[in-house]
Amino acid sequence: MELQGTMNCLGVRITALFSALILISGLCGSRAHGLEANQTAVLKVNASSRSGRKMSDTLFGVFFEEINHAGAGGIWAELVSNRGFEAGGPNTPSNIDPWSIIGNDSTIFVATDRTSCFELNKVALRVEVLCDNTGPIICPAGGVGIYNPGYWGMNIEDGKEYKIVLYVRTSSAMNLSVSLTSPDGLQNLASSTIMADESDMSNWTKVELLFIAQGSNAKSRLQLTASDKGVVWFDQISVMPVDTYKGHGFRKDLFAMVADLKPRFLRFPGGCFVEGEWLRNAFRWKGTLVPWEERSGHFGDVWMYWTDDGLGYYEFLQLAEDLGTSAVWVVNNGISHNDQVATTNILPFVKDTLDSIEFARGSVNSTWGSLRAAMGHPIPFELKYLAIGNEDCGKKNYRGNYLKFYYAIKATYPDIEIITNCDGSSTPLDHPADMYDFHIYTSSNNLFAMSKQFDRTSRSGPKAFVSEYAVTGSDAGKGSLLAALGEAGFLLGLERNSDVVEMASYAPLFVNDNDRRWNPDAIVFNSWQLYGTPSYWVQYLFKESSGAIYLPSIIQANSSGSLLSSAILWENTKENNKNLKIKIVNFGSDIVNLKITITGLEETINSSGASKTILTSGNVMDENSFGIPNKVVPLEHALLDAGTEMLVVISPHSLTSINLPLVSTTYLDEWNTESVEKLKKYQAAYARRLKAKYFSNKTLNGDDIFNHETTVDNVVIKSSRWPCTRSFADLIQNMEEQNKFPSSTENESSI
Repeated sequence: MELQGTMNCLGVRITALFSALILISGLCGSRAHGLEANQTAVLKVNASSRSGRKMSDTLFGVFFEEINHAGAGGIWAELVSNRGFEAGGPNTPSNIDPWSIIGNDSTIFVATDRTSCFELNKVALRVEVLCDNTGPIICPAGGVGIYNPGYWGMNIEDGKEYKIVLYVRTSSAMNLSVSLTSPDGLQNLASSTIMADESDMSNWTKVELLFIAQGSNAKSRLQLTASDKGVVWFDQISVMPVDTYKGHGFRKDLFAMVADLKPRFLRFPGGCFVEGEWLRNAFRWKGTLVPWEERSGHFGDVWMYWTDDGLGYYEFLQLAEDLGTSAVWVVNNGISHNDQVATTNILPFVKDTLDSIEFARGSVNSTWGSLRAAMGHPIPFELKYLAIGNEDCGKKNYRGNYLKFYYAIKATYPDIEIITNCDGSSTPLDHPADMYDFHIYTSSNNLFAMSKQFDRTSRSGPKAFVSEYAVTGSDAGKGSLLAALGEAGFLLGLERNSDVVEMASYAPLFVNDNDRRWNPDAIVFNSWQLYGTPSYWVQYLFKESSGAIYLPSIIQANSSGSLLSSAILWENTKENNKNLKIKIVNFGSDIVNLKITITGLEETINSSGASKTILTSGNVMDENSFGIPNKVVPLEHALLDAGTEMLVVISPHSLTSINLPLVSTTYLDEWNTESVEKLKKYQAAYARRLKAKYFSNKTLNGDDIFNHETTVDNVVIKSSRWPCTRSFADLIQNMEEQNKFPSSTENESSI
């Protein structure tokens, strides 16, 4: 493309933008001066459309297991622990922990019995009030009764609403006080009195209350008290915040942290939680499809705590739907840690799994689909993935049981992708599967080195589901930077091998800081606080990878393998633009001057929106905490002089994510009316700005390359190369004489 006369040295291109500014480019390419570093390296990225490969739409997701009180006392917002008094077992008398007594032996007697109105939950609590308002034993001020501290304190917030439900019966007329108080019972945050007439409450009665808190306390408790002599029974007591995600019962702050990862799948409900140490304590999904009062709950004997199963199968499917992600349902295949069902006896377990699929996907006219509809979800849930067991491959009956499940499921639901527990990354599987499970827990050095784990995996056959990975051990602590960097290197390898890796998820997702059964974890919380570990923030920096285009890249360095990188093209649907993202993990202790060269790019980098985000800290063992939740978090900076050639300083022990917004480019074959008008609109200010800012009367050499740009009406006008030997002022004058830049009369403030 050429201009006539003396202007044939000017090359101009016009680039469509989605922003409201206009850039006019061409001075000064990327430069860095005065940098001192221990290492230098070159990263070459091939960004041509022919070289890219689409990664799995479900590459990165999350794995939820009921461990560390992740659900009970975690994302499930129920505040009462052991709400049905079943945690002590079916035999009475039994342990009622964490319920405690208000009063002493002379004023109150408390014991469990089996008089509940719920057939699956026969245990109830009998409270005999021995004191009275008159007589020989006077009740203390405030009465006697019981209290529940929840899961290490109930977070009650001023002005928030709480729904209280309890089942009550009495032997005589009594006044019962229901209140939310401070942990010592002295601060009353909300309360109500139930006038219990003997005739009204001689049978089990459901009482519902709505409290509006008149104060805040993160370690509150629920109190049930009386000052009238008599006997009262309690069962199925619940305190739920009204303000949960979409009213679905999920704690909003924890939900938001998971949603911020943009997970493409949710694997649930375990893990070992699915198996149990013994099958009698394994998760049973059908028992969770009844109203919460009727759920029997169970003791999770792997992680050693009771759950009321408020977070059941229906709720897990709802959680996946609310996250906008795909459900991965892990089912028990008749195998626990200590006992197994023989393959000849496995068909009832297979039938149970087929019923679970029908519940999720069946029509409202089907047996289980109609139950789903009755629970409030007539539209089927999405369920496309099903894992048969968890870490069971080496057990005697696994393969036989697995095949029974596989063929039965495929016969009825051929579209469901079935995941085997057996690893197929190094040797071919000896049984059919759509994916194979791969778990890895190891040191940071080992996991970083495992970025090449799938390099030699066969490119045909089932793909990998890396459903559990994490750095553990002494260098992980409770969530160190070092652990996160090892994991980041591993994830770069998964991106590179995304033609054979379909899914990946970190484990565990949650930990209640009061019950750490496993370290480290991604999200740490208590009743009112939460933070992400460095491992969480690594996942956050990979959230755009699913469904993106992987671009080949290579690092040339004098290091000993401490640098890893990847490059992707991803669509920002919110901003409606395309982005090139480059991630670099520096696992070493040296600063690296990294020269980045991008070739084959068919769009233009919008340098004004380019950024560099860095995850690092002063010590590799640094961790976040409630006291300093942001000690190790990504910090974003504007990336100056972004372009197809850049020099970027990479900090030691860091993950660096460079994001380059792109704008589509079209080259004009000739000047047309529209393009000339675009140039005219800001020509005067453009000319004066370039001259004043860069050149004055400087003489330009023929090889001078300019990289300055300006924007007008959603168009980037970019002058790329000026092989001219005249002064810049003469050049502008010539342009004006050619009527390309007419006389300078416009107001420069219009830019």
